[in-house]
Amino acid sequence: MDVGADEHSGAAPPPPRDIAAQIAALWRIEAARIVGALARVVRDVGQAEDLAQDALVEALERWPRDGLPERPAAWLMAVAKRRAIDALRARTRHAELDEDFARELATLGLDRSEDFAPALLDARERIADDQLRLIFTACHPLLAPDARAALALKVLAGLSTAEIARAFLAEDATIAQRIVRAKRTLAAAGVGFEQPAPAARAARLASVLEVVYLIFNEGHTASTGPALTRPALCDEALRLARQLAALMPGDAEAWGLLALLELSAARLPARHDAAGRPVLLLEQDRSRWDRLLIRRGLDALAHAKAPGFYALQARIAACHAQARRAEDTDWLRIVALYDGLAQLAPSPVVALNQAMAISRVDAPGYGPAVALELLDQLAGEPALRGYAWLHGARADLLERLGRPDAAREAYAAALALTRNEVERAQLEARIAYLASAACAESSAASANIFCISAKKRS
Repeated sequence: MDVGADEHSGAAPPPPRDIAAQIAALWRIEAARIVGALARVVRDVGQAEDLAQDALVEALERWPRDGLPERPAAWLMAVAKRRAIDALRARTRHAELDEDFARELATLGLDRSEDFAPALLDARERIADDQLRLIFTACHPLLAPDARAALALKVLAGLSTAEIARAFLAEDATIAQRIVRAKRTLAAAGVGFEQPAPAARAARLASVLEVVYLIFNEGHTASTGPALTRPALCDEALRLARQLAALMPGDAEAWGLLALLELSAARLPARHDAAGRPVLLLEQDRSRWDRLLIRRGLDALAHAKAPGFYALQARIAACHAQARRAEDTDWLRIVALYDGLAQLAPSPVVALNQAMAISRVDAPGYGPAVALELLDQLAGEPALRGYAWLHGARADLLERLGRPDAAREAYAAALALTRNEVERAQLEARIAYLASAACAESSAASANIFCISAKKRS
């Protein structure tokens, strides 16, 4: 190896691992706010994302050398805003100093360079509004519904293409193409970064609600990484859902989504033990559930009069929230609610979750054996190819039916498709237990870590 080759290559050395990890964590938290603020200025979602990435690259180059700034988030925003100003000035030069555009710069206070950090730190609420406008922009009627959500999740939530693909049960390349085409479409149409007027919101609202819903899903159960949940994403989705309900007080589905997220968030404190290990829904300490969030969720549900997609899921969540003990859960009502959900929005994932509810009913025509037959019928669904929760659900049923060898194989299939490190450890432990002698001497505890009511789009 030529030791001196890198000295003259012109390539910056990679940042130290600890600094790189800090930058990556900061970026996941702040990217959406930065892109939202820039999009308001440059009025182009794609360009806003590019400018934010430029600021990130500058941080990766400078921080390992100079150390972290006192306020890293404000530093990133200030650098990104200055780059936006440069881009706007170049645009005015290329437009031969168009007078209207120059007046717009002056009105926005962008006709001079300044330190934006202090104002940004004191203007969280304004930036939050930018994020809501960004969702509405990404969900423009010019775009196909699946492209709207994919673009918003990439730009607003900061999810990777792979994470978005798993949310939609699609291939990574398919999602990447959707996002690229969506950016080009908005840029070509000159779509402004503005929240639509009340009369125009209805055409975008369904996609906006879906985006907020999928942001919460990723926070509730992280697709990848060392933690089971991403609380910051859950908090962000809750905040956005509350804003949407206030913005659209007459829309039942806006209230249904808010109810679903409030009730689901109420269980987050009990989802893992002190060591960070997942705790199954039926084994959770319900005294740790957030009673305030439950009350807020039930109040929101009272506003969701129509039985919409989110309202029905919220009613399922309410069945769990109102059961003081796991054995008090009204599984028959949950099965009936899934019937309504399947009629309104049929999907293999809804059918899977209904089957797991059926497995909990102690009555003729229900139970684990019936549920296993239903899951076997779903095995050939293209949308569930590579879907870890299907194999995890089968493993749970097989274990409860006293078939440890088959359960172990199903858990192994789920493990091969799972990228979250906490879930992988849980699955590995379950597989090891089923292979042990202790398994033959005792009844296995339920281990269904995958039966969730949250939808993953097909």
